[in-house]
Amino acid sequence: MNKTMLIVGGALLAIVFALGVATRLPGVQDALFEKAIEKNFLPRAEALWENDGLSIFFCGTGSPLPSKARAQNCTLVFAGGKAFLVDAGTGSWENVQAAGIPAERLAGVFLTHFHSDHIGDLSEVNLGSWVAGRPGPLPVYGPEGVGQVIDGVNMAFAPDNIYRTAHHGKAVAEPRSAGLAANAFDGSAASVVYDQGGLKVTAFPVDHDPVHPAVGYRFDYNGRAVVITGDTAYTHSVIENARGADVLVHEAQANHMVAKLEAGAARAGNARLAKIFSDIPSYHTSPVEAAKAANEAGVKTLVLSHLTPPPDNEIALRIFMRGVVKVRAGVIVAEDGMGIILPADGEETIGQF
Repeated sequence: MNKTMLIVGGALLAIVFALGVATRLPGVQDALFEKAIEKNFLPRAEALWENDGLSIFFCGTGSPLPSKARAQNCTLVFAGGKAFLVDAGTGSWENVQAAGIPAERLAGVFLTHFHSDHIGDLSEVNLGSWVAGRPGPLPVYGPEGVGQVIDGVNMAFAPDNIYRTAHHGKAVAEPRSAGLAANAFDGSAASVVYDQGGLKVTAFPVDHDPVHPAVGYRFDYNGRAVVITGDTAYTHSVIENARGADVLVHEAQANHMVAKLEAGAARAGNARLAKIFSDIPSYHTSPVEAAKAANEAGVKTLVLSHLTPPPDNEIALRIFMRGVVKVRAGVIVAEDGMGIILPADGEETIGQF
């Protein structure tokens, strides 16, 4: 037995050594690189947009606190083969591209409010979907104030648009399709802000004081419903607008962890950062409160996203979710690249893309 194991072990070492030598050869390197390119350029997440119901892709589950594993807040919703972003936090568009999602499917962006971690990637969203072949300026929906934001982005990147057309030509970068188009709504009461192709999107006010207005969104399509809260303290408007939804994507901030961050910043002599940490609990929802809201709304699945602080290891996750199971079992903590598919008739499936 020992002799056999030695022979097998030796053979494996020889194979590993041979592979190591082979990958030093330029021809082998080029072949591997070309194979990776071929795989990378093919659509790889077709199940998301081929679904006859709703699909969700988490392109950013983090917050302004730095995380190597999470981009800032962004959720992609698919309906009828089209894609719609809810917010566009910094770094999130790279996750859309990395998943192999065709950018030309993007039909609109819905902004919940105008904090920087929700709008930081708007320019990348514009460029990526423009050169992918979208037919016109990208519609951006949001409460009053969205026009100022979009005017600023368009102004800042107007020279870049010109450079792209000059370099790649109108066949790739058609000037008439460049830029973002603001679509403002009131935001002070629940209202339908999009109703096309069987998809109805309802905006509803949330409590993110002193940010006014701030909204969440409900997507209804082919018998399925998804609600995305945006930033909010625990509020009954979320409960009322999420009633009966298949999935509630709720922001979550572990205030018991934030309190420790505040104390740590104070001990380190960073009074400014300690002040910021002391301010933010009042306008966010804790994981336990989100679980309570989901129960009261009668939603089937609760997913926590826009996570503060980012629970990027097992210990941090256990602390983050402390007390949640006593309120609701089976709560999902979103990760970048996670997707949820909700067929018109069938069970939901969850996976990484």
